[in-house]
Amino acid sequence: MAGETDIMLATRRRSERRAYRGLAKIQFGVGSLPRDCTIVDVSDGGVRVIAENIEVPAEFTILFAEGRRQCRLAWRIGCEFGAQFIDHQRTAA
Repeated sequence: MAGETDIMLATRRRSERRAYRGLAKIQFGVGSLPRDCTIVDVSDGGVRVIAENIEVPAEFTILFAEGRRQCRLAWRIGCEFGAQFIDHQRTAA
C-alpha cells in the first residue's frame, strides 16, 4: 500500500524531488525564533520536512544554508509535513 501511495504522490508532483537530508530552521513569522527541522527532500516546487513538537501554521519560512524560502503547508502526518514554495526563487540543493 505504501508503494502505491508513493506512486500516486509522485504523479501529482510538478517537479522531481531530490534527497536533501540536512538540517534547517523553520520560522513562523517576523520576529519569531527559528526552530530546528530536518529537510528530507526538496524539489523546485516544495519540500518535505520533519519537525517535532511544533504546530505548523499555514504559511512559514524555511531557512536553508543557501537562503530562505516562503512556504505554504500542503499536508501533515505526525511530525512530518510537506510544503509548497510560494516565493519564486530557486534553492540550490
